[in-house]
Amino acid sequence: MLYFQTWKTILVISVCLFGIVFAAPNVLPDNVREQVPAFFNKSLNLGLDLSGGVHLLWEVETDELIDSRLETVEDDVRTVLLANDVGYTGLRVADHQLSLRIRDLDELSQAQELIEELITPVGASALGGGSADDIAVSVTEAGLITVVLTEEALEFLVSQAVTQSIEIVRRRIDEMGTREPSIQRQGRDRIIMQVPGESDPQRIKDLVGTTARMEFRMHDSSVTIGEALAGRVPPGSEVLYEQSGQPILLRERALIDGDRLVNAQPSFSSRTGEPVVTIRFDTRGAQTFARITRENVGERFAIILDDIVLTAPRINEAIPGGSAEISGSFTAETSNDLSILLRAGALPAPLTVVEERVVGPGLGQDSIDAGKKAAIIAFALVIVFMIASYGLFGVYANIALIINVVLIGGALSFLQATLTLPGIAGIILTMGMAVDANVLIFERIREEVASGKTPINATETGYSRALGTILDANITTMIAAVILFMMGAGPVRGFAITLGIGIITSVFTAVTVTRLMVATYLRSARPSKLPI
Repeated sequence: MLYFQTWKTILVISVCLFGIVFAAPNVLPDNVREQVPAFFNKSLNLGLDLSGGVHLLWEVETDELIDSRLETVEDDVRTVLLANDVGYTGLRVADHQLSLRIRDLDELSQAQELIEELITPVGASALGGGSADDIAVSVTEAGLITVVLTEEALEFLVSQAVTQSIEIVRRRIDEMGTREPSIQRQGRDRIIMQVPGESDPQRIKDLVGTTARMEFRMHDSSVTIGEALAGRVPPGSEVLYEQSGQPILLRERALIDGDRLVNAQPSFSSRTGEPVVTIRFDTRGAQTFARITRENVGERFAIILDDIVLTAPRINEAIPGGSAEISGSFTAETSNDLSILLRAGALPAPLTVVEERVVGPGLGQDSIDAGKKAAIIAFALVIVFMIASYGLFGVYANIALIINVVLIGGALSFLQATLTLPGIAGIILTMGMAVDANVLIFERIREEVASGKTPINATETGYSRALGTILDANITTMIAAVILFMMGAGPVRGFAITLGIGIITSVFTAVTVTRLMVATYLRSARPSKLPI
């Protein structure tokens, strides 16, 4: 009991210093914070109910959804007609409809049947019962076939796009689950988003508004870029532009889509030290990537995000590992944002901002000030009670309680969490649990002293016997916190995070930190009677 191994003492002190270092920026003046290294200069974000934030109203671009679905139908129509030797001309998507003309009118009915075989159900019909067709096919005697989306299909696509967009946007904005954004559907094709504690609305718009459709295409060297800009673009190719504004001629056909990505992480180039994004493909994507690089050594391979060429490096050798590095004019922040976009996936359709405004704190400054006063008064009463009840040991418990609060603040700051009223409730609850753990330990020590044991034996037995009860109580509470985090969203998740972190820190401070202080006292003073 009296002996703490050196490494254990160093570990306990290091953990406490961690909390102090990461919690300190929350109370430092702005001019001092500017001198703190970026890695340590992290602070809590206050939620909408405490400090306000950004309010954005997004609208799904349904025109893009329609054209995208019809382009898929266009590929299917081309494939099925070519497979059955049906001649056609003018196959294209324009004005939200697909049209083509059959060359031989004798093949018109066959073509219609083949195209109608592509019709698939899209869910419950608006008229009730059964399912609705996704496309409607119309034919004229002149051999013109027109394909359009049905109203049911459009409603289904919009509903699906909004649902997918909400989840993708949530992953982009709240990848760690700590910012507690409010993201909800409004009406048919709109999404309301409120991001607490955000000071840069433009960054949120850039992060959300990017479709994040990534493609990998080959460079077309059959003509010079000057000839392509003059209008002599080869069939199946198009001119796109790099981030620097430099034009480049690329094949239209994507050899690999971003759907094949399984991971993307910000990193730094081992050659230049510049920020880059490392990506990894799934098994099929890795095989395709290896084949492309093997067959096109010496050619340029372009990586494109939303029709902007991020980079177009030359393939020097085959790359069989399924991993690649995206370089460009990145900063550490932009490389991190891009990796978030790629991990979250592409939006099913572009989103446009319909409304933007800054939201003020919902509680009002008076309520916030009142809450601060209440917390200070409660904290002071707990300190007085512990000292009055347990004397010097109560002082140790109070020191551990202060360290507990600092550790919670440091952990939440390190995670860049957003603090809301439910989060504050979680912190207050864990403070009570931390004091409760010390009460269990000290009362057990008193019982051991009353039974006639020496101060050292009584303290040792008190800590060891109370530990099981403390762990049982906190493990069951941690299970509840994990379930709340997994099943909940927004404020409920915030409560679960602060509760879970608080459980870990309270057990650490109530058992380990106080034990270290008590052991140090007993080893130095060697009292004949415990001051408890």
